[in-house]
This record gives sequence, structure tokens and C-alpha cells, in this order.
Amino acid sequence: MPITDVYYFRDPDRGVIPLLEWLYDLPNNVSAKCVSRIDRLAEMGHELRRPEVDYLRDGIYELRASYQGVHYRMLYFFSGRDAVVISHGFSKEPQWPAAGRPKR
Repeated sequence: MPITDVYYFRDPDRGVIPLLEWLYDLPNNVSAKCVSRIDRLAEMGHELRRPEVDYLRDGIYELRASYQGVHYRMLYFFSGRDAVVISHGFSKEPQWPAAGRPKR
């Protein structure tokens, strides 16, 4: 299987790469885990499966990493068979009920 070329979306208005901005703001160990997922995507391309990736819809996938209960996601899409474009990343922190609020 050929290596998949990985490209990063650059915001044309700001001239920055949103994913790299996001990665730089993460703790080093989390950033390293996300970068290792990107490396696996480059290595495996379309062959990469859950739990490392998931298909969302309309050709958009999420690259998945977790650390200490926080889920980190990087959105991407394929351009042809051997190229992928990663747009940006975000974290999904667990939602806990507010203290003192009755459960329904």
C-alpha cells in the first residue's frame, strides 16, 4: 500500500494552519499522541479503521485520540486515493451534571 500524502488546510484569511495552532496549544503528551495518529493515517490511508478513525458524513472523517478521559478529534477528508487534507482539531471533554442539580 502506498504512503498517503497528508496536507494541512491553511486558512486563506489568516494565513495560518488551524490544526497546527491547535496542536501547539495541547500538552506535549497529548500533542504527541495526535501526531502519532496522523502518522498512522499517512501510513494506512483508507485502510485505517475504528477506533483510530470514524466516518462522520459527506466525505468527512475524524481521526481519534484520547487521553485521561478527554477525546481529541482531527477532521479530514480524502482528495483522490492517496492524499488526505486535515482541516482542524478539537477536544470533547466529558459533560458532568452541575453540582446540586437533580437528576431526571
